[in-house]
Amino acid sequence: MRIIHILNHVQEIGNGIVNVAVDLACLQAKSGYEVAVISAGGEYEKLLNICGVKHYQLNQTRKPISLIKAAVRYLAIAAEFQPDIVHAHMMTGVILARIFKGHKYALVSTVHNEFQRSSLLMGLADRVIAVSKAVRDSMAKRGISENKLRVVCNGTLGSPRTQQIQDYQPLPLQRPAIATVAGMYQRKGIAELIAAFEQIASDFPQAHLYLVGNGPDKQLFEAQAQATSVKERIHFEGFQPSPQRYLISCDIFVLASHRDPCPLVLSEAREAGNAIVGTQVDGIPQALDNGQAGFLVPAKDSNALAGVLVQLLSNADMLHEWKQRANQNLQRLSVARVHQETLAVYRELITKEGH
Repeated sequence: MRIIHILNHVQEIGNGIVNVAVDLACLQAKSGYEVAVISAGGEYEKLLNICGVKHYQLNQTRKPISLIKAAVRYLAIAAEFQPDIVHAHMMTGVILARIFKGHKYALVSTVHNEFQRSSLLMGLADRVIAVSKAVRDSMAKRGISENKLRVVCNGTLGSPRTQQIQDYQPLPLQRPAIATVAGMYQRKGIAELIAAFEQIASDFPQAHLYLVGNGPDKQLFEAQAQATSVKERIHFEGFQPSPQRYLISCDIFVLASHRDPCPLVLSEAREAGNAIVGTQVDGIPQALDNGQAGFLVPAKDSNALAGVLVQLLSNADMLHEWKQRANQNLQRLSVARVHQETLAVYRELITKEGH
């Protein structure tokens, strides 16, 4: 089987879509398949090369002249590589791969952020992989045929991008430490997390909050933190290539997202043995075994979040119990499972189309 993955870039910036695609490409190549990635490039090119994945440079900037050049280049790459499967992870890629498809290959897409209007274009593929049951249900409601949809839940444990969890050096965080690892976007619920921390901070004078990540709304959150009476206990750590160091060093991990299809960071927080608090939206409940592996609170509700933080910080036994619960049933969060389930989707198509 000859497989091409197409995405905008392979930069190491904490982008879950990129991480999933890189993991798949590396595992597929290690399993003996011929694999290529088409993108505008980035730091992960080195890892792809080590794993035996060929990388083709392609600029998919959405400007007419760039797209015409991209189309010509894509055609040349497809003619040279002769794929059986093209797996598109982002919108421009699925359009390019569909326009020039003919009957030469089967087209698969993976839908991550289904709340974006443009995600409907991912339905141009022969098979549409949803990263959680919530994403599948949403895409079906929006008119994508159930026959096309398959669920392959995200998992990241054992990723070729990361070391073993025990090989990371812990950080000297001030404890009890509450942390999040998330893009600095409004939809990640950072504002509610800061508000919840401010609410509980006077009752727990030793507690500190660590916000790991970058993004366009970071300055808004920094201004919000500055306006609190506990600003010296709220730490903006920026993007970290090894966020696992924060996960193994903190006590409570919070993901307060308003929308989140199936966040990879939850499997990493579970592996690190954090007590976890997540919001009851999209793929988060599924990633936390429907509340068995972490607390679930309503989104956009800083009072509910503060209430759970108070419970965990004031009861050492409860904190310990939730750390242990997070750390159970981890096998289903592995990249090996994602790899096998994705191959099953490919085989279905190849058998059907007689490739």
